[in-house]
Amino acid sequence: MNAALTSRIAEEYAAATREHLVPADARRAAAIAALAAQGLPTTRDENWKYASLRALERQRFVPAAASTSPGTVRLPSPVAGFERYVFVDGRFAPGLSAAPGALFSALAAASEPVAATTIAARGTDQRLALLNEAFATDGARLKVAAGAAPARLELVFVAQADEKTGPSYPRLQMSLAAGTTLELIERHVSAASAASFVNSALEIDLGRGARLTHYRLQELSSRCTLFDTLNATLATEAAYHLHAISTGALAARSTQTFRLAGEQAQLCMAIAALGDGPQVQDSFALVEHLVPRARTEQLFRGIAAGRARVAFNGKIVVAKHAAGTDSRQSLRGLLAGAQAEIDARPQLEIYTDDVRCSHGASVGKLDDNMLFYLLSRGLDQDTAQRLLKWAFLADAFARINVPELRRQIEETLAEALRDSALKELL
Repeated sequence: MNAALTSRIAEEYAAATREHLVPADARRAAAIAALAAQGLPTTRDENWKYASLRALERQRFVPAAASTSPGTVRLPSPVAGFERYVFVDGRFAPGLSAAPGALFSALAAASEPVAATTIAARGTDQRLALLNEAFATDGARLKVAAGAAPARLELVFVAQADEKTGPSYPRLQMSLAAGTTLELIERHVSAASAASFVNSALEIDLGRGARLTHYRLQELSSRCTLFDTLNATLATEAAYHLHAISTGALAARSTQTFRLAGEQAQLCMAIAALGDGPQVQDSFALVEHLVPRARTEQLFRGIAAGRARVAFNGKIVVAKHAAGTDSRQSLRGLLAGAQAEIDARPQLEIYTDDVRCSHGASVGKLDDNMLFYLLSRGLDQDTAQRLLKWAFLADAFARINVPELRRQIEETLAEALRDSALKELL
C-alpha cells in the first residue's frame, strides 16, 4: 500500500504542475523524491503506532482551489492587541486580515524565493511534512528583525474545503533575530462541518536571547483530519514557551521537534488534549539537547472519553556534549470512558553523566475520594466529575498570561467537557 500510495502522490504532483495548479520547482521536486524514497509512515513505525493513518489511503493531495467566498467564513473573536492574519484553505485572505506590515508577509506574494525548509530532512518521523513542502501554494512568513519592538500577532488557518475537493496546506516560516520578543496565537478552525484534510508545517528559528510565546489552538470540526509538523531551533539563551490545546478533529497527529542548539536555551511546553466519541488525538514531541546547560520542561494533560484514543509520546535526547542539562517531564492521562484509551510515554536517552533529568507518567480514572467529597457537599455526580476534569486540565493553561485568550480557551474547554453550568461560573 505504501509504495502504491507514494506513486499516486508523485503522479498527482506531476499532473498538478502540468496544469499549473502547483508551481514546479526544484524544492518541491526534491520533496516528492524524498517521499518516494522514504515512504509514508505506517502504524508499524514505533512513533506512529497510535496515529490514525487511514485517511491517507483515500485522500486526493492536490490542494483545494482558492475559495470564491472567503468573506463568509465565521472567525473566532479577535484578541485585543494582536494583529490578525487569516488563511482560508492555506491561502492568505487579505479581506479578512490586517494589512501586511514589517513582520508579516504571505509566501505567495514574497519577492524573494521561498526558502527550502529542512523540516522533512530531520528524520523519518517528519515525512508528512514532505506533502506540505511539495503542494503548499501559500503560507505565512514572520520575520522579527533585530531591534524590533515586542510584537503580538494572530494567525487563523481556516479549513473550508471538503477532503474530496482537496486538502489545505497551512505553512509558516518564522524567524526571530537576537534579543527580540513575539507573542503568537495560532488557530486552526473549520468554516463548517466539512470533512477537511489539513496538513500543516511550521519552521521556527529563534536567535540568541529571542523569546517566543506561542499559543496553538486546534479547534477543527469533528470530521476533519489533521497532520501537523513543527520544527524549532533555539540559539543561546533563547526561550520558547509553547501552550497547545487540542480539542477538535476526528483524527489529529502532531509531530514536533525542538533542537536546543545554544547554551542556556529554555523550552517550556504545556499541552492539553481532549478526545471524545471516536476521536484520535496523537502527539509526538522530540527534544534534542545538543549543547550544555539548556533546560526543558514538558507537561501534558489528556482526557479520553467515549471511545477516544489520546496519546502523547515525549522523547528527550541529551547528547554527549550536553553536560548540565536540566529536563523535566510530567505526563498524565485521565480515562473517562469504558472504551477510551490513554497512552502516555516518556522517553529519555542520555549520553552524558552530568545532567538532571526527571520524568513521570500516570494514567488513571477520577479520584474516588475526591469524587465522594464533592458528592458529600451536595453536588450531583455529573457536575462533580466535570469539576474534577477541569482541575485535572488546569496545569496545562494556568500559565497563559493573556486574560482574554485564556477566557476563550476556558470556554472552549468547558464546551468540550459539555459543561454549560461551569461556563457560567467562569
